[in-house]
Amino acid sequence: MSAENLYKPYVMKIEKITQEAPEVKTFKLVFTDEEEGKNFNFKAGQFGEYSILGEGESTFCIASSPTRKGYIECTFRRAGRVTSALARLEEGDTMGFRGPYGNTFPIDDWKGKSLLFIAGGIALPPMRCVIWNALDLRENFKDVTIIYGARTVNDLVYKHELEDWGKRPDVKLITTVDPGGETPDWKGEIGFVPTVLEKAAPSSANTIAIVCGPPIMIKFTFPVLTKLGFTPENIFTTLENRMKCGIGKCGRCNVGKYFVCKDGPVFTFAQVKELPPEY
Repeated sequence: MSAENLYKPYVMKIEKITQEAPEVKTFKLVFTDEEEGKNFNFKAGQFGEYSILGEGESTFCIASSPTRKGYIECTFRRAGRVTSALARLEEGDTMGFRGPYGNTFPIDDWKGKSLLFIAGGIALPPMRCVIWNALDLRENFKDVTIIYGARTVNDLVYKHELEDWGKRPDVKLITTVDPGGETPDWKGEIGFVPTVLEKAAPSSANTIAIVCGPPIMIKFTFPVLTKLGFTPENIFTTLENRMKCGIGKCGRCNVGKYFVCKDGPVFTFAQVKELPPEY
């Protein structure tokens, strides 16, 4: 980032666009300035501000792993003005990116532990970054379990990667859709993520749980993890609470004593429990 202007973005070229689900796309972005690309580094869990001149910025996680060099990826759902403008872009177009911002998943501290990833719907992208980070360094970890659910089969993102993860002998993948969201050829679970998690009952021994999903999913997942024996310090989540500037200037992401953009977006369940009840 420019030392003279904190708000000046990198200029990025869209190298590839993948349609993940209805209104959900993944952009593979490369730096138009090769030197900037060589000097760019980030860690799993960090986010950025993605922009189009004249339309504004929108906040997403970096969905690719820091082990994959030369590009970054973001996944977003078309919802408002900025994301609608982004959705109209094509391969070869340019856009802005500034970052990385925020804290990170302490993946170095997890060496020698088992990892349990729990995600719902469009919340898999923040998990994808740390999942691939862990799989690219697979020898550092014990068991890796991924539980992922969406409203319908069509709403599942990264379908090809889910297929690849499901074939790996060193990964246990459980996919689920809400009741009524299945198709005739669906071979996964049917049920809400917290229910499927309780049914799977993964061991909490020497295990880190990483959770990301809609607020209602997270609300009902934390008690299940507690019931399974996970301590608040061993449960991590990532939040995106109205972040706008990314650097703690605008105050829009302030909740309790935290600024999500600076103190997060990665928090432990122990920290989440300190947030105001309405959050």
